[in-house]
Formats: sequence, C-alpha cells, structure tokens
Amino acid sequence: MHQLDKKIPATLIPGDGIGPEVVEATVRVLDALGQPFEWDVQQAGVAGVESEGDPLPAKTLASIRERRLALKGPLATPIGGGFRSSNVRLREEFELFANVRPASTLIPGRFEDIDLVLFRENLGGFYVSHEYYIPIGDDPKAAAVSTGVNTKEGSKRIARYAFEYAVKNGRKKITVVHKANILKALTGIFLDAVREVAKEYEGRVELDDMIVDACAMQLVMNPWRFDVLLCTNLFGDILSDQIAGLVGGLGMAPGANIGKDAAIFEAVHGTAPDIAGKGLANPISLLLAAGMMLDHVGLQDSATKLRAAIYATLNEDNIRTGDLKGTATTREFTDAIIRRLEK
Repeated sequence: MHQLDKKIPATLIPGDGIGPEVVEATVRVLDALGQPFEWDVQQAGVAGVESEGDPLPAKTLASIRERRLALKGPLATPIGGGFRSSNVRLREEFELFANVRPASTLIPGRFEDIDLVLFRENLGGFYVSHEYYIPIGDDPKAAAVSTGVNTKEGSKRIARYAFEYAVKNGRKKITVVHKANILKALTGIFLDAVREVAKEYEGRVELDDMIVDACAMQLVMNPWRFDVLLCTNLFGDILSDQIAGLVGGLGMAPGANIGKDAAIFEAVHGTAPDIAGKGLANPISLLLAAGMMLDHVGLQDSATKLRAAIYATLNEDNIRTGDLKGTATTREFTDAIIRRLEK
C-alpha cells in the first residue's frame, strides 16, 4: 500500500521483555498499511532505568506531552519493592481516566461470539497508593492499611465516556459493576454517579448493575448477557483479565488509556521474560491495540483491514503462535498478516 502523505506524530515505547519483539511486529504491519504514524522512539520501565536511570524518563514524558499519542509494549514492574509502576504513573501524569478493554472472539472453539467492551476508571479506587503499616509491639509491620478514593466527578467522567461510546458504536446496555453492599461509600458513590449520568441517555442505552462477584460468575456462566461493563479501578483490572480469558488470554487483549489531552494504546499482557528474545511472542494484543489507535485517529478503514487480516491469518491460513497451539514464530505470524494485507 502507498504511504500516507501526512503522517501523525506518535511516541513509540518498545518496553521490556517481549515488548521490543511485538512492537517490531506491529510497526511492520502498520508499514504494510501505509504507516500513518511518524514514530518518536522512547524508553520506559526497566529499559528506561537502563538507558536513562529512570523508569519514566523526562524525555519520554515530553515526547508524549508533545505528540499526545503513544503506542507501548509491556513495561516491567518489580513485585513488592523497587520502583512504582510506570503504567500507573503514565495514567496519572496524563490524566488517562478511561481504560478501554474490548474482548472479541477471534478463534472459534472457546466461547463463541464474545463481543464485550469493558471501561475501567483509571485514576482512583485502590490505586492511589494511600497505604501504610501499623506497628504492634515489636513488629513495625504488624498491620497494613490501604485506603481507596473515588470521586463523584471522576465517576461521572468515566460514566459519560462509556455512554458516549455506547451511543457512537451501537451498544445497547451498560452494566455497572460495584460492591456497594459492602463498600457502601467507596463503590456506592460510583454507582450513584453512573445512575445520575444514565438519566441523560434514557431511551438510548439501558443501564443495569451487578455486584462484582456475581458479575465474575456470570461472565463464565453466560457472558453473552453483557454488552458493556463499567467498573471501578480494581474491579476493572480483575474483570478485564477475565474477559480476555474468554477469548484466549491476554495475548488477544488490547487496551487503550484515554484522557482529555493524550491517549496511550498498549498490549495488556506482561513482559513474559521466559520467552523474551526467542521469537515466540504472540503480537496480537499490540496489533489490536494499534487497531484501536487507528480508530482513535479516524482511520477506521485501516483498522478494519488490520482486524480482518488478523482473523484471516488465524482462521483461514491457520497460522498461529505457540500460545494458540500453533507453531509460527513471531516473525512468521507477522509475515502472514502482511501477506494478507498486500493481497
């Protein structure tokens, strides 16, 4: 395909572990689509520490601030100690209040005809890191306390974004997920705010609500009852992985982090250090994230072609990576998608 005359400036973050491999695959596929983006490559996570001494270097932040658009691979976060999650810091730095996680069946044989979108409030809840220990006797860490924060304004903002998405994309029902029977204040304020916003969309989008544990069960028993899920931060984090499991795992799950002034699209899986550098990684998550990025900048035709090529490669050519019970390497799978795009 011919390259577009005017490219869109965007930041590209290869990430850690298998990140550089899936990012390379995605850039190659976008090249085959005419490469609409002009990339500024920056580092973050462990790669940022190694190159700049900072998991979120100042020039990476400056690049995103200038371009307002980014695509990133997975970033490693130390468990327990070490530096704070670069993913969480990016969301806070650019007020990326909406985490959007679609899940659609690509390979028949697991859960058929899954077509869900989950919206996760990205800045509040138990992710604001108000944690501390209480000493008792000789033990300075005898008890741990964590406080969550949800605001009415933040809850309305994510609710309105989800309802606007539903109207624009022909979605008919939003299920707000909560635990207001126990966390009456923390999730009750979220539920009340969503109900208030829902009144503006009466007759266009239906609203129901479900307690999080019941929702988790129903996603396994009858996922087809759901259309759009609207969640607080922690519940959205958990349930978005669950809906990814319905369609084959995190390797099949794209994500978008949307704010007023910036948008960052990402692979939602981890860095998979056990297979890093071996050419075995499945790039579908980041490829689908790139499709969301194309939609975001108004290139829906290119996004549709990309998704169609992925589907045809998996189901007509039967070319799949090892995690999907295939034998293709990352490069072989990418080559197959490119052949589809060039037909």
